[in-house]
Amino acid sequence: MTSKPQVEPLFHESTGTWTYVVHEGRDAVVIDPVLDYEQRSGRIRTDSARDVLEFIAANDLRVHFILETHAHADHLSSAAFLRARLDVPVAIGSGIASVQDHFSSVFAMDRADPALTGAFDRLLADGEVFSAGALSIEVMATPGHTADSLSYRIGDNVFVGDTLFAPDLGTARCDFPGGSIDQLYASITRLHALPGDTVMWLCHDYPPEGRERRASVTVEESRRDNRLLSADTSLEAFRRVRAERDAGLAAPKLLYPSLQVNIRGGRLPPAGAGGRRHLCTPLQLEPPADGL
Repeated sequence: MTSKPQVEPLFHESTGTWTYVVHEGRDAVVIDPVLDYEQRSGRIRTDSARDVLEFIAANDLRVHFILETHAHADHLSSAAFLRARLDVPVAIGSGIASVQDHFSSVFAMDRADPALTGAFDRLLADGEVFSAGALSIEVMATPGHTADSLSYRIGDNVFVGDTLFAPDLGTARCDFPGGSIDQLYASITRLHALPGDTVMWLCHDYPPEGRERRASVTVEESRRDNRLLSADTSLEAFRRVRAERDAGLAAPKLLYPSLQVNIRGGRLPPAGAGGRRHLCTPLQLEPPADGL
C-alpha cells in the first residue's frame, strides 16, 4: 500500500473513546464518532460531533464515509447526526444483522422496521476493498468482541475498534451476545501478523494513573507487550485469562442506551406522545419477584 493518510484523533473524555478523521489531500472518512449523552438527566448534546465538523471545515475536507467498527455498547454513535450534515453514507460490518436480531428482541423492536433494516447505507464484508477518493480502505473482519466487529486498514494504519487496547490494558471482552474468545484470539493473531511498523489505532483508552492516554500502538509493540495476548500466548492460556476476567466484569454503564441507538445507525428512538423520545431499560427480575 502506498497511501500515506493523515490521522486526526479526537478523544471523548467521559467514555474514553477515540474518534478519527482520516484524510489524504481533501478526501476523508470519519471513524467511530460519538454523541454526548448524560445518563442521569437524559440530556443529548452534539458537542463532540461538532468538533469533528469543525475540523473537517477548517481543513476543507470532503468526507466520503462514516465508518463504524461495530455497534458500540459503551457510547452512543453520532453517525446519523453527521450523515445528515455531510450527506455521506454510514458503513458497518455485515455482522450487524446478527446484533440487530438479538437486541431487537431485547428492546421489543420490530425486526422488520426500516429503522433497523435500513439503519446503515453499506454493509461491509471481510476482504472488501473500497475507495474514499484518494483513500483505499481494506476491510478486515475481526470478530470476537462482537459478531460485527471489523477493522479498517488504510495505508500503514489499521483502525481496530475494541479488538485491542493499549498493551498494559489488554484486549476486548468476549461476554457479549455473539462474542467468542476463540474468534478474538484468531482476530488478534491476524492483526499481529501485519508488518511490525503498522500502526493500530484504538477505539478506547482508560489510562491508569500516571500514564498519558494513548490513541495507537504498533503491531510490533502489541505482539511483544500485550498483557493478555502477546505473540507467545497460546489459545488455551488466552481462553483461561479472558474467561476469568470476563466473569468479573460489570455491564457497561451505557449498555442499553448505546445499543438501542447504535443498532439504528445512531438514530434516536422515534418520538412518542407529546413529542418525547424514550430510551428503555429492560429489567432482569431475580426470583422471588412476587408482588412486584
